[in-house]
Amino acid sequence: MTEKSMRRRMLDGELFIADEEIGRDYLRAQDLTRRINAVPASDGKARRELLTELLGGLGEETDFRTPIQFDYGYQTFFGARGFVNFGFVCLDVARVTIGDDVQIATNVQLLTAWHPVDPQQRRDKWEAASPITIGDNVWLGGGVIVCPGVTIGDNTVVGAGSVVVKDLPANVVAVGNPARIVREI
Repeated sequence: MTEKSMRRRMLDGELFIADEEIGRDYLRAQDLTRRINAVPASDGKARRELLTELLGGLGEETDFRTPIQFDYGYQTFFGARGFVNFGFVCLDVARVTIGDDVQIATNVQLLTAWHPVDPQQRRDKWEAASPITIGDNVWLGGGVIVCPGVTIGDNTVVGAGSVVVKDLPANVVAVGNPARIVREI
């Protein structure tokens, strides 16, 4: 049996060290992201074509305001009728799944990547990632940060500036750092 490639380890959510293959994937995403961010706002068709090339999936009528940034792109899947505002950052080292009708405000960060606590492993450049899942009809307020491994349930609202470090159920409003549920919807 052969040893797994670093890219396979990354995709399987295991510790990995970025190698040449992962580096090529990253550079591809950076080139596409630069091109997306350069498309005039009036040319939605060209922007959508580039987003479709970059992303793992893009639902109908999902709209983006630039600038945006992705690590790899192909790990991110958007549902239909969503809206992503300026300054969106998606470190999609692991899969990011975003449901239908999701509203993402300015400067939101979805961060799947994490690094080992062990100092030697960090010095040796090991890293890993855990997937993020955002349900249907979620609203992420301005500056929200969603941390690795988090799932946010359908219809949930996360208030501006919140840092989501653990799962949130459906039909709640959560705010703060760390985000905590303040009421049900």
